[in-house]
Amino acid sequence: MSKVETERRDRSFIVTINRPEVRNAVDGETAGLLFEAVESFRQDGDLDVLILTGAGDISFCAGADLKDLCGLTARPGAEESGPMGTSRITDVGKPTIAAVNGYCLAGGLELACWCDFRIAARNARFGVLNRRWGVPLVDGGTQRLPRIVGPGNALYLIETGVEIDAEHALRIGLVQEVVPERQALSRALELAGAISGYPQTSLRNDRRSASEGLSLPLPQGLRLEQLLHQESLSDPAMAEAVRRYASGHRPEPPLPPQF
Repeated sequence: MSKVETERRDRSFIVTINRPEVRNAVDGETAGLLFEAVESFRQDGDLDVLILTGAGDISFCAGADLKDLCGLTARPGAEESGPMGTSRITDVGKPTIAAVNGYCLAGGLELACWCDFRIAARNARFGVLNRRWGVPLVDGGTQRLPRIVGPGNALYLIETGVEIDAEHALRIGLVQEVVPERQALSRALELAGAISGYPQTSLRNDRRSASEGLSLPLPQGLRLEQLLHQESLSDPAMAEAVRRYASGHRPEPPLPPQF
């Protein structure tokens, strides 16, 4: 079986790190397959949402396979896409969700932070445990983690190497929902289905504006929003959705998890 499995579910694309025997640690081959999966998603107009997860219930991803560090760094394209395969890709253009089961550590945490948001099973555990061996965060952890949880929480994790549970991760904003064990993927698919049901142009431009605007002064960010949504406001899908609204059509939004 492949070290990375992919599956299409309607307009969602599930990417599964498939090395449960080593807690889904990523070696050079796995990183290359992750890159290929993300590129396939990015270029496929029939797919709206990517869901990244790990095989089994024990681990989402325990990080880089320290027995194959040379394979990770020497992999063709590693300099451009990141040692773990995807961390330096910033132009996916469509929503990405991490469905986190079990351990989400070191480079695995960096992969989860690469996604737009994270759904965690109750048994999920998070930490920069690579701190113990002096292995640095080179897959976006020093940049994305502070943007997600704020500098204090990020430096607490980065400097101490502490391991936190799903409830702690929810409190600091690292994850957006905590669900029962074995239900992270199903919940991610539920949310992905809702996302696919919306007009995509405005959604993707909102996503881009929110992401790219983080690095801009507010006036420039507002200008970016204005420019991007010139396309959104002329989208026929928006016009049709507004017409349905005017006729009384009110689709229900997804509800918070009821567990």
